[in-house]
Amino acid sequence: MGEFDSIRPYADAEVPAVLARLLADDVFLGILTQFRFPRLAKSFGWLLKPLIAYRLRKEFIGVNSVSALQDKVEPYVDRSIEDATDGVTYSGVEGLKRGSAYLLLANHRDIVMDPAFVNYAVYHAGLPTPRIAIGDNLLQKPFVSDLMRLNKSFIVHRTISGRREKMAAYQLLSAYISHSIVNDCESIWIAQAEGRAKDGDDRTDSAILKMFHMSRKTEPFGDVIRSLKLTPVSISYEYDPCDLAKARELYIRATTGSYEKAAGEDDLSIALGITGYKGRVHIHFGKPIEDECEDSKQLALKMDQCILGDYRLFPVHYLAYEMWAQRDPQLEVPTAAELFGKDELDTAKEQWQKRLAACPAEQQPYLILQYANPVRNQYRVKAGLAL
Repeated sequence: MGEFDSIRPYADAEVPAVLARLLADDVFLGILTQFRFPRLAKSFGWLLKPLIAYRLRKEFIGVNSVSALQDKVEPYVDRSIEDATDGVTYSGVEGLKRGSAYLLLANHRDIVMDPAFVNYAVYHAGLPTPRIAIGDNLLQKPFVSDLMRLNKSFIVHRTISGRREKMAAYQLLSAYISHSIVNDCESIWIAQAEGRAKDGDDRTDSAILKMFHMSRKTEPFGDVIRSLKLTPVSISYEYDPCDLAKARELYIRATTGSYEKAAGEDDLSIALGITGYKGRVHIHFGKPIEDECEDSKQLALKMDQCILGDYRLFPVHYLAYEMWAQRDPQLEVPTAAELFGKDELDTAKEQWQKRLAACPAEQQPYLILQYANPVRNQYRVKAGLAL
């Protein structure tokens, strides 16, 4: 057994056996049937599941590597993205060089689509896709774990409670990330903080940056970070499909002090995040960090400046900021009308009003907050003010 077998993605040699296991998994086939035939699944699922399994076996016959699987799945991913967006653009990807591996640290808004959009940009630039960090809290069903590990995902253990066990898990994770980049020359994607930024306030958790250094403590912190080619990535959604659910959660937390997730809530968030309307999406890849940062806290500030500074702001962000009761008096923020043309702005106003109308009045401040925070943060970065 290899050192990283408990967390690593599946290797090429494992692909055929894992695919066979997936296509024999009744729960997985049931979900596919429900997704493909929502009206017929309940009454005729017993008939449709074997037909779907047969069709998939036929389609994936001969697929015996991760790259071949990704090539096969890519048209479906592209179609899903095209159906749920008004277009995806990306910038800075030309700075990623073939033959180099990068530690891509990104803001986190959506469980599945954040890394999917990064993969989309990298794949269409003709570069190998990164390995993706995913929390074990999202891998409760065996077929989900199989699916994610087939797509170059590796496991981050978040459900461990004991301090000693946590330290061992972080040590292993740190060693794996370093091994992937330095030895395997395989890039890594990881979110800047655990959990999605539900209030739109993207901040880098210094503990994650500290973890990168854990397995190489005998080396200077700055040298390790440079060797990993730590690269900030800004993922900007015009509209968040889960914004109303996030506003509800923020409101409940603010009024009761806590929030308990319902059974299957993460599954619903994943489904809505994939299929829900996002408007335009932009992904920006910054340059690898070369600055001399003495520690993880200093580096976190640098990452925040890069991620927030390169975040693409859309008209809806400015419309929300104009409504926000907590606008920053130190900042000179132009209005949406000063920045965008009439047609674009009218379309944004119509969509924004629909979202506000669908949100209960008491929760609306938390909806506004999600779209206004990126404006505040970016203009504070531009003004050289502390976040």
